Order: sequence, then structure tokens, then C-alpha cells
Amino acid sequence: MNGGSLGQRGSYGSLLCDGKSSNNARKPSKMLPVSSREKERVFLGITRCLGRRRVAMLLLVSLALLVFIWGSLTVTKETTSPTFRPTDSIHFDSIDIVSHRSTVCRYRVNSTLGHPCDKFSPPPPPPSGGRRIGPRPCPVCYISAAQARASIPCSSSASPVLHNLTYFIDENPVKTESHGGSDFGGYPSLKQRNDSFDIRESMTVHCGFVKGNRPGFKTGFDIDEADLMKLKDSHEVIVASAIFGNYDIIQQPQNVSEAARKNVPFYMFIDEETEMYFKNSSFLDSNMRIGLWRIIVVRNIPYTDARRNGKVPKLLLHRLLPNVRYSIWIDGKLQLVVDPYQVLERFLWKQNASFAISRHYRRFDVFEEAEANKAAGKYDNSSIDYQIEFYKKEGLSPYSKDKLPITSDVPEGCVIIREHIPITNLFSCLWFNEVDRFTARDQLSFSSVRDKMMAKVDWSINMFLDCERRNFVIQAYHKDLLDPNATSSCSRCSTAPTFAS
Repeated sequence: MNGGSLGQRGSYGSLLCDGKSSNNARKPSKMLPVSSREKERVFLGITRCLGRRRVAMLLLVSLALLVFIWGSLTVTKETTSPTFRPTDSIHFDSIDIVSHRSTVCRYRVNSTLGHPCDKFSPPPPPPSGGRRIGPRPCPVCYISAAQARASIPCSSSASPVLHNLTYFIDENPVKTESHGGSDFGGYPSLKQRNDSFDIRESMTVHCGFVKGNRPGFKTGFDIDEADLMKLKDSHEVIVASAIFGNYDIIQQPQNVSEAARKNVPFYMFIDEETEMYFKNSSFLDSNMRIGLWRIIVVRNIPYTDARRNGKVPKLLLHRLLPNVRYSIWIDGKLQLVVDPYQVLERFLWKQNASFAISRHYRRFDVFEEAEANKAAGKYDNSSIDYQIEFYKKEGLSPYSKDKLPITSDVPEGCVIIREHIPITNLFSCLWFNEVDRFTARDQLSFSSVRDKMMAKVDWSINMFLDCERRNFVIQAYHKDLLDPNATSSCSRCSTAPTFAS
């Protein structure tokens, strides 16, 4: 036996690896076509050279390779052609968000990662003693405007107890009691006033505009039809202000993101006197705009006092803009210098609040505020005394630490940040009714309305530091202080400021 015999295997007489045929090799069938016979010879030749096991292994490896290549092509195709569904969530700097209408909104807060500003702490106040330091801004932590816009809540905050709020209509309101009030406010009686603090699931209250079927149309505080249609548009966020009696110089917002410029309307309510000044000064363009501000002219204003007229848009924005979710009110003398989305995220959404206002920088007690108003000649002293005595009989007491966690009874009312839901709309209505009934100094009535409502429902107001407010609005002087001749036509302006401050 020689070594060549090792190449011969099996009964099929396979070809030797050196290419020589075995003498007992099986002849192929004559029935097969030529091409089939050639394929069979090739296959048999490979089988003889490698052996059956090696051929089987080669086939398995080839099959695995094909599967791998096919899978790689599929993954590559999916990667280069993604599909995004509206309900897919995105991790966005510790906030999961989903698409919501035309923008994005907060889906849930990631409690593990927390908020980027959680570790921020403002610097300590300056040491006491020495020359008195006036109110100053303090640092505030904001997330970026894009992140803030992504934090818009998908759903409205819960309105405790109250779910349906409607308003009185009376074409011929009659004053039946000796207290104050106006045709515009409808002269609610003391009984109606007291009933309005008994919060129920469905309520009807006085809230200005009592004479017409819709606010701004033959109600006093009348607005042109084209502007009324504009105010009915739906918006997530708006910014509003007002100048009455030509008393303030219009301030242009700064540091407003492109998204806010595109999606957030800036409404400035003015009376005809202010409109005339704007036109004569060539400030007002043909589209009724001054910079970012869309000018809304109010006609047939309900009060002779510019301060009271200013309270209508300030406190009753939810009536003038019925399809708005969030609003930022700033007095006409203020300049907004932080993006609206950042302000809302910092003072409402991050705090899970539906109403935010800054506390007074120095005074916390209504009695002290009343005396300060009298000393500064802000209003008729006897009217202030009457209002405070009325509240004392209802139980108003000086502020003390016993009221904690309430930190103040006196707001700095030039900025109001709120979500338009039934409970905050009710608060705004009842606060306005006090301003209509008593003095126009809204700081004096704020805590009485707040405390009466908080005694009935689990709801509170975010009263943040005044120095934080001064971080996002810059306070300018009233026009009469900058130019005494500019407001000479307004005899009441020197003693009757447009807004409380």
C-alpha cells in the first residue's frame, strides 16, 4: 500500500486530490444534460478534495456570513431613514418632553436628575449698617430660552374646587348701597361680594364688562372690532402692558428669543390720549405696532382716574384674551429684559404655581403700606382709612411670623405672572372688584382677597423676592419725572399714577 491510497474514499470513487481518476469511479448518468454533468463533476471534485465535513462547515460559514451582511444592511437603512412619531419622548436636559400642538411641552420632570437650577443659591444680602442701600436686582438662575419653551406643561394646572366660572351681565346696573363701585363693575352688593368668596364648583361673579355680551364691545373699555378679533386668537403665552393718560414712555423688551418673537404676542393697551401722542411723535407705524408691541387702542374708558383704567387690562386679562394659557403683565414703565419663556419657567412652571407676584422690597404689612401711601400722597387719605377699617372689621391683622409660610401681605404689583385657569381667574376678578369698590391701590386689597380664598381651597400664590423681579424687568421713571412738560395736558397725572408701584 502506498501513500496515494489515502486519497481514495467511499463507494462513490471520488476524484483524487492530484486530479487522477480512480479505476472504479462511477460513470455519470447519460440522462443528465451536459451542464448538469459538469456541475456534478465540479461539486464531486470539491467534495473529494475537502471532504464532506469541511464542505458542510464551509456552507455553514457562508450562510452565517450572508445573514450578517443582510442584518448590517437593514440596520444601516433604519439609521439613515428614521421615523419620528409625535408621541416619542425626548430627553432634554433632565426634562422629558413630547410634541404638543405647534410646540413642545413638559411631559414629566425627571426627579432623579433634578433641575439645572436646583443647586443655585443667590449671594447673601449686603451687611447692615452704613448708608442705606435701595432696592437692587439679585442674580436669578434661568435655563436657556429653548429649554424653558420645552418646559411648557402639556396640561393645565388643577383648579381646586372651582371648575366653571361665568360672569354677571347687567345692561342697567344700579347702585343700591352707599359703598363705591362703578357702572363698569356692576355695583355688586356686599352680600354678592361675600358670596363670591364661598368657592364652589360652578360660580357666577362680577368681573367688569357687565354691560355687554362680550368684553370690549359696548361695555366701556371698548376696543375696535379688528383688535377684538385679534385678541380672540389662541396663544400659549402673551405679554401685556398698558399706558393710560400718556403717563409712561413705552419700553422695548430686550433679550427676547426668536421663538418668543415668533410665537408670543406683546400687547400694549393705550387710551386715545396716548394714541395721539404716539401718532404725533411718529412712533406708531401703519400696522399699529411700536417695535415688538402691538398697540390696542381703548375707547370709552370707564374711569376718569388713569390708575383705575390701568387695572382693567392688568387684572382682567383673562376676559380680554379668553384663549390664552399664560400671561405676563408688566406695568408701562417697565422694560422686560429676560425672555418670556424663561420668566414663566422660573416663577410658575418650576414652582408648580399658577399665580406669581413679587413681594414688596421692604414692607410686609398692609397697615404699614397704607400709612406709606398716605405719606406719599398716593391717594385720598380718608379713602385709604375707610378701606383699612373695613378690612379690620373683617379680621385683617398686622403681618407676623404666625402667617408663615405666607411671607408677605404686600405685593409689588407691577408684575403679575399667571396661568389662566378658573381659580386664578376668580382671584383676579375678586381683586379687581376690591379695586373698583375701594381705592385703586391694589396692594391694600391683595392679601384680603388671597386669604379669604386660601381659607376655602388648597391654593396659594408664589410671592417671590422683589430683587428677583428687578432681575427681569428694569424700572424706568414716569414721564412727568423725566419731562414735566410732556404730560401738562394730563392734570391728574402728577397725583394719580397709572399703576401701583
